[in-house]
Amino acid sequence: MAASEGIRAVEALPALYRASRLFVNFFQPSFKLKEKKREGSRVSKRYHAPETPCARLLQSTSVPDAMKERLRAVALTLDPLRLLDEIRTVQHQLAGLAAGATPHVVPHRDGELDQFLKSLATAWHDGEVRPTHRSEPKARRDWRTRKDPFVDVWPRILAWLENEPDRTATELLLRLQAEQPGIFPAALLRTLQRRLSLWRRAAARKLVFTADIAAAAHDVAGSN
Repeated sequence: MAASEGIRAVEALPALYRASRLFVNFFQPSFKLKEKKREGSRVSKRYHAPETPCARLLQSTSVPDAMKERLRAVALTLDPLRLLDEIRTVQHQLAGLAAGATPHVVPHRDGELDQFLKSLATAWHDGEVRPTHRSEPKARRDWRTRKDPFVDVWPRILAWLENEPDRTATELLLRLQAEQPGIFPAALLRTLQRRLSLWRRAAARKLVFTADIAAAAHDVAGSN
C-alpha cells in the first residue's frame, strides 16, 4: 500500500471505529454469563437475557444519573440502519484501498440509504457479502473423472482430420455412428467438440512454433 493510500486508510478508520462503536454499544444485544455450575465433569451455564451494553449501563446502580442522561441523549440521535450503512460504506472504501483503488474521500451514502435498506431483505441470497471477502480461485482440474469415450477411435479421427481438417465435430460423430452403430450416442457431441477444439489449438501452436524455428534458422543462415 502506497503512502497516500495509507493516509486515506488512516482517515477512514476513525469513521469506521466510531460507527462500529455506536452500533455495538447501543444496538447490538449480547449474552452475559449469570452463573456457572459444575457437577462432576458436567458444566452448566445460565445467561442473563440479551441486552445492549448501553441498556446494562442504564440499569446499573453504580453509574451516575448524569451519565445515564447523556447516554439517553446520545441514543436519541442515533439510527441503527444509518450506522450499519456507514460501516458497510467505509468497509468498501478500505477494501478498495487494499485492492489498489484510490478514493479521495470517505464516501457519504445518505442519498442511497433507501436502496441499501431494500437490499437487506435479499442480501442473504448472495451468501458471503463482506466487502473484504475474496473468493479463493478454484484449482484447475487436470484429470478426468471418467474414461474418454473416444480414446480407442481417436487415431482414426485424426486420420480423417489429416485428410479433411475442416470437418466439424457433428460430421465426425455421424461418421462414427455410421461405422459403429449404438456405440456413440448424440450426447457425446459436446465431448467430441471439446476434444476437437483442443486438437485444433495444439495444431495451431505447433504450426506457429515451427514457423518461428524456420524463421530463426533462416536469419542465422543469412547472417553467416
